[in-house]
Amino acid sequence: MIQYSDRSKAILLCLLSLVLAAAPVLARSVEPVSETRSVRPQNAPEISYTVSMSKPTTHLIEVVMKLNWANMPAKAEVKMPVWTPGSYLVREYARHVQDFTASSGSGKLNWRKINKNTWEIDTKGAKSISVIYRVYANELTVRTNELNDEHLFFTPAALLMYPKGQLSSPSTVKVIPYGNWKVATGLPEVAGEQNTFRAANFDVLYDSPFEVSDFVEKKFTVRGKEHRYVVTGEGNYDLDRMAVDTAKIVEETALIFGELPYDDYLLILNLRGGGGLEHLNSTALQWNRWGFESEQAYTAFLGLVAHEFFHLYNVKRIRPDALGPFDYENENYTKLLWVAEGTTSYYEHVLMRRAGLKSDRQILSSQASIAEGLYGQPGRFQTSLEEASFDAWIKYYRRDENAINNQISYYSKGELVNFLLDIMIRSESDGEKSLDDVMRYLYDEFYKKDKNFSPEDFQRISEMMAGSSLEEFFSRYVRGRAEIDYNPILNRFGLEFVAMRPESDEAYHGANLRSSGDSLTVSSVPADTPAWNSGLMVDDEIVALDGYKISQQFLTHYLGSKKAGDNVKLAAFRRGELVMVDLTLGKTPASGFMIRPVSDPTEEQQALYRGLFETNLPGTAQ
Repeated sequence: MIQYSDRSKAILLCLLSLVLAAAPVLARSVEPVSETRSVRPQNAPEISYTVSMSKPTTHLIEVVMKLNWANMPAKAEVKMPVWTPGSYLVREYARHVQDFTASSGSGKLNWRKINKNTWEIDTKGAKSISVIYRVYANELTVRTNELNDEHLFFTPAALLMYPKGQLSSPSTVKVIPYGNWKVATGLPEVAGEQNTFRAANFDVLYDSPFEVSDFVEKKFTVRGKEHRYVVTGEGNYDLDRMAVDTAKIVEETALIFGELPYDDYLLILNLRGGGGLEHLNSTALQWNRWGFESEQAYTAFLGLVAHEFFHLYNVKRIRPDALGPFDYENENYTKLLWVAEGTTSYYEHVLMRRAGLKSDRQILSSQASIAEGLYGQPGRFQTSLEEASFDAWIKYYRRDENAINNQISYYSKGELVNFLLDIMIRSESDGEKSLDDVMRYLYDEFYKKDKNFSPEDFQRISEMMAGSSLEEFFSRYVRGRAEIDYNPILNRFGLEFVAMRPESDEAYHGANLRSSGDSLTVSSVPADTPAWNSGLMVDDEIVALDGYKISQQFLTHYLGSKKAGDNVKLAAFRRGELVMVDLTLGKTPASGFMIRPVSDPTEEQQALYRGLFETNLPGTAQ
């Protein structure tokens, strides 16, 4: 090991900062992607925030940002992120900012807004300034803020500004709760300062949501590390049971990677809405307050927990090429969201199965359901998994009535392809390796060595574990748009993909309809269906079929007497005008897909199948 003097270290840091400033593209490629940005700016400012909520019913969060900076620029810029990691859409958080002011010890400072998310302040030589603003918060999602008489939930990226060029700087956040509310966050508390928390840099700060309310709390321990639920809202949940089952999920995940890479873990649960967002040592969850009683609903909730918990490895630490260090002002493009989300979606089922919370039959049924949904999307021939990942910023969160024709979900198809990839790796390696080994290799060789991985890396490592080329699989189903040929892959495990209701001559119109009073309205028209070919359009309000008043019941009954090739006439209002549409009915597509065991599986097939949902521990074969 080479030893450096303090003077040498200072010179090296100075040179490094010059290189990074002169070559931003190079800097992005070499900067380590550990949980903290590697290089803290020299003479970094002291940054502190005070977050308060004096009138919750106004939905206005009050923020005071203080900068103490020996090198304070004459014109300081503070910025609001436009998105938050894990949710790939520019959300323009600055639109909720109001009442912005800036001051120093000498009084108010002049400021101007210079673009959509940047405020420039004339500091007049002050070394300490305060920035005060309020943020309107009335949107409860895991990626936004909500303040009301029940609680405050906030995502720091949607609330706290940062000084330009100082994303590597540490900061503290002090929360002044309303009334008897308590504060929960994954950030460590500053010793001796109540409700004050410290972040090593802005990547960590923006990755640490806060819940402030009179929440219910439950702690439990896994592998000697504390985990806790904080729950806001009344509901029919059983917190003790949730803790026990979540501990099982945590343990099964730790078996894959060999460790829990945090000191403690927080699960924030709001009992309204739905969804989750992953973080380094916490997750924000939302669920229907009455959505725990049935076993099916409770199992679905645990699936959400498993999904977000697996993310703390996959995405938060095992990072695709562009996802860290983050650019908070622009899109961060990657072709790997099908791994970030699809792999995680697959593992939420695997972890539940290994934890004894789900059966393999349930998992196979889930994969068959995804396959059936994909079969009904003409967009599968228009968009590959890599293309869907790359275009998430403009498409996934902005789906319209034509999405069925030009998009697929990198979540659902990604899950299905990962399931098939796991089978490929296990069968090609005779059960010695699995997708577990791919994820573990990425964790050990990329995360632990401060590297992001590329699409080429993921294929290469999958092939390394399989012990053979997977080029055809990746070129057809990841980079390409080919129809998935399930049975040659599933048969390796003694499984088959079948349609319980094959294509038939029963009449089929193809449009997706919604009931609207005494009529049916077209909500979408899948490409190349009879409805598409007839010229039926989205928002057409169908009022009659062959001269008879229409309803969903009548439509089903009437078409039951027809067959493929028959012609019918639809009367519909289009933009308020009555139109007649001649429609030639087609064949009813296959449906009722399922994945089931073949009738007479071989011993080899049975052995591979038994290992499918078991943990591939390092150096072991199933």
